Amino acid sequence: MIFLHGTKSPYRLVALLGFLLAAGQAIAAAASGPTLHLDYGEGVPHDNAISTFMYFVPLISPEPVSVLTNAGNTQCARVLSFSCQTNGVNFHATCEFDFTGTGSQQNILDNSGKIRQHQRELQAGDSIKHVLSAITVAGTGRGDVEIGGVFTNGQCQVNLVRLRFNRHGRASPVSIDLEDYCGRNGEVQVENPVVARVNTLTFQRMPGTPKMEVSLASIKRKDAGNGLWQNFLGEIKGVTANLFLPPLKIEPEGQQAMLEFGLALATKTPEFTFPFAIRLKAASVPPAS
Repeated sequence: MIFLHGTKSPYRLVALLGFLLAAGQAIAAAASGPTLHLDYGEGVPHDNAISTFMYFVPLISPEPVSVLTNAGNTQCARVLSFSCQTNGVNFHATCEFDFTGTGSQQNILDNSGKIRQHQRELQAGDSIKHVLSAITVAGTGRGDVEIGGVFTNGQCQVNLVRLRFNRHGRASPVSIDLEDYCGRNGEVQVENPVVARVNTLTFQRMPGTPKMEVSLASIKRKDAGNGLWQNFLGEIKGVTANLFLPPLKIEPEGQQAMLEFGLALATKTPEFTFPFAIRLKAASVPPAS
């Protein structure tokens, strides 16, 4: 019988080994993000919490992210269908999804590190334009995931994943907040806050720094009204902004996670587990008002 130093009973050794095994399993579990359950409109429907579907946000974000969900939120996401076309060399798959339930979820980016990084320029009076500060999903919607790729040595390689949030002519429930950070009299001020409704997010495998392309439906000041005229002007600005809006830099592990998500969909995998998002700060539910 082998004993650890200071361990007088084999039962204690067994208990100690059991504790170490459980701790190792807990650490391994903590290293993964949430799991999406995918039924593709077949069999038993699987509704996923909106926070699970949108878990890619803290993965792609270069800044720390906090998640805020309103009290009583019932938002869920579900993959509804699957279709795929191939010529034996390339493939193109489409999976339709919908958002159901009520409430909103907001991913808030902590840009304090970006401000510190550009402190000298800001103190000199410069500014940082169009900084992403939040991504919000409000209410319901219908969209799809478009996946494109090639067959390499008999294996699927995904090169493009595009999330479309305005399928069937329905308005996208996804919006982003953008703002400028400006140096004024030695202090940093937030200026020109705008809200932009997002139609598509595109992730593409390519050399160089990973980036996400964003296509907007509309853009307007955060304090603008919600009347017909304000919304019309917002749509005009959105079309114009698409001509000049540069792709946003994202984290490599976030891009890789989205390509792997696309592969799971293209191969009709019943589950997909996101990697753990190290920049996810907290998840909180504000008290009911």
